Amino acid sequence: MKALGIPFGLIFTSFFYFPFYFTFLPAANTKMILAAMGLICLLVRMGNNGDRMISKDFFMISLYALGVSFASYLSMTLNNSMDGAYLSYLVTMWVWVGAAYFVVNFIKVVHGKITVELICFYMIAVGALQCLLAISMDMYAPLKNFVDSFLAGEGFMGKMKGRLYGIGCAVDVAGGRFAVLLVMIAFLLPTMFYKKNAYQYVIPLLVAFGIIAVIGNMIGRTTTVGMLLAIAYWAYVLLMNKVVMGKERNLMISWIVGGIFVVMIISVSLYNVSDFWQKYFRFGFEGFFSLVEQGTWHVQSNEMLKEGLIFPDNLKTWIIGDGYMGAMANDPYYQGDLFYGFYMGTDAGYSRFLFYFGLIGLGAFIAFMCKVCRVCIGYSLRYRYMFLTMLLLNLMIWMKVSTDIFLAFAPFLCIGGRENENKS
Repeated sequence: MKALGIPFGLIFTSFFYFPFYFTFLPAANTKMILAAMGLICLLVRMGNNGDRMISKDFFMISLYALGVSFASYLSMTLNNSMDGAYLSYLVTMWVWVGAAYFVVNFIKVVHGKITVELICFYMIAVGALQCLLAISMDMYAPLKNFVDSFLAGEGFMGKMKGRLYGIGCAVDVAGGRFAVLLVMIAFLLPTMFYKKNAYQYVIPLLVAFGIIAVIGNMIGRTTTVGMLLAIAYWAYVLLMNKVVMGKERNLMISWIVGGIFVVMIISVSLYNVSDFWQKYFRFGFEGFFSLVEQGTWHVQSNEMLKEGLIFPDNLKTWIIGDGYMGAMANDPYYQGDLFYGFYMGTDAGYSRFLFYFGLIGLGAFIAFMCKVCRVCIGYSLRYRYMFLTMLLLNLMIWMKVSTDIFLAFAPFLCIGGRENENKS
């Protein structure tokens, strides 16, 4: 049963973490389908257990999400705008949790338990497989044609012209989610050295880290943020000599240094023998190539970000925004040229939030993410710094894009209360 269940667990995890629309079912994406299945699981469980109470934590998180929706409503009303980008964020949050609930309970049925580590392993495996799939699709046309036959639409959930993409996995949205996975690997790895037969955990984690760090950057360069945070945490662990000590610390140093060396050898070899790989290496690590060849860090998307990192020029917009989140063409009063970016020509997350619902909405959104992080920490004190780093990652990603990574927290919200096996 476990041999059959694990592949389906990976598929469901991918459907959740990288949702997409089927060509034959364009009305609902995989996240929505899983959420419906999660609702059925919840109703069955409530019927069997006679438990019809909503947890206090979930209720409070819902109130914070409602605050984001209310900020959107307030901005729309005061600005006479029809852009309801975050008006239904409460429902969006429920859908993510519903989908995560089904995935977490399926994994629990397969393994007979559910832990933070187990959830991380599934998410990390899916991320690595998506990277391998993206490269394979670009190298082997029949596979790409097969995926395109059922993958609907374009953009971060669909097909991308001239870019690597997986199934529901593309551009900076995928990059942000890859960054989360690298953070998870960073915090899981030190604990693995204290397990029996540690190499059975260490090798897959390091291999996954190398795949996601390299190919993930070729898909979405936001992956770099997670890679740098992960390396910084490892440096802290090894230099402070507190989290990992003694022979385990020496083993960790050996494995990390050896892993980096192997990844560099493979990467340099692929870069020098294949034009295919050279093109993607130069794109994924454009800043590093620019630094070596020109002496300055230059990334085209970062230059576009600097141009788009603009702020309101009046108090009203600072407080409640202008009520527009989408393209500039959505503003009926705008008379200027339509150029790159969304409203006000910006793609930067913080700028878009401020122009949409001001400091009120941005504050509500940050408060929501902080509350989610706090609840996850309450459920698993052992990994509290991992959740805090995930929160920091989210705040850093908003410098570039407006996507949030609540979905990465959602599965851990589903193991709280009586089912939590990780309190320490």
